[in-house]
Amino acid sequence: MVELALPKNSQIKKGKRWNERNGEGNWKEIKVYRWAPEDGENPRLDSYWLNLDETGPMVLDAIIKIKNEIDPTLTFRRSCREGICGSCAMNVDGSNTLACTKAIDEISGTINIYPLPHMPVIKDLVPDLTHFYAQHRSIQPWLQTESTTPEKEWKQSHEDRQELDGLYECILCACCSTACPSYWWNSDRYLGPAALLQAQRWVADSRDEATGERLDDLEDPFRIYRCHTILNCARVCPKGLNPAKAIAELKKKMVERRT
Repeated sequence: MVELALPKNSQIKKGKRWNERNGEGNWKEIKVYRWAPEDGENPRLDSYWLNLDETGPMVLDAIIKIKNEIDPTLTFRRSCREGICGSCAMNVDGSNTLACTKAIDEISGTINIYPLPHMPVIKDLVPDLTHFYAQHRSIQPWLQTESTTPEKEWKQSHEDRQELDGLYECILCACCSTACPSYWWNSDRYLGPAALLQAQRWVADSRDEATGERLDDLEDPFRIYRCHTILNCARVCPKGLNPAKAIAELKKKMVERRT
């Protein structure tokens, strides 16, 4: 009889209760994923109570308040607090999002906060994005030309510029890729929604002269064709982008150049 066991330290245990409700107020419980590589222990869910009357409106405000006033050991990423940098991407209430743009009042009951799923965790809410960024670099996200460089700038018509709308706004938060089942199982070879949306951004740029080489690089059973149009990527994108549509456009270009 085959016996299957979960990997060591894969089960999340009940964690520490750091505080309780204290007096009157609009209190809400927040549970946060905690794990540190140095202690050798299983991950756990720690519980914190916050008075929302004394807390900012966003989930990131709550996390910062926890770190500043209750638990200074909590580790997470954040920077701009304006939904621009993508640093505070995490899984909140079961969906990938930016903590700085996710309103607390959108969540009923206890707020559960985890790091982005299916990524190696460095500590607590901080995923290791080394592989994710390497995939982005592999699509060569810069303008490639063979023509003589103009003295001032590469000019582009308004119509050609509009082709980049819905592509250039990507902030590489990794919400889309870490919500994609195909990326979960094939991230070693499948580039994922974020990198492929960026690839389409450069293929669609009228100023770029390396379209053939870019498509050749993507012509692989895994690098692009693992996308099955589940649309998880579009559902979770905090910028309202549609990586699945960008991937479909790349596939369309590949078919067109064969005819």
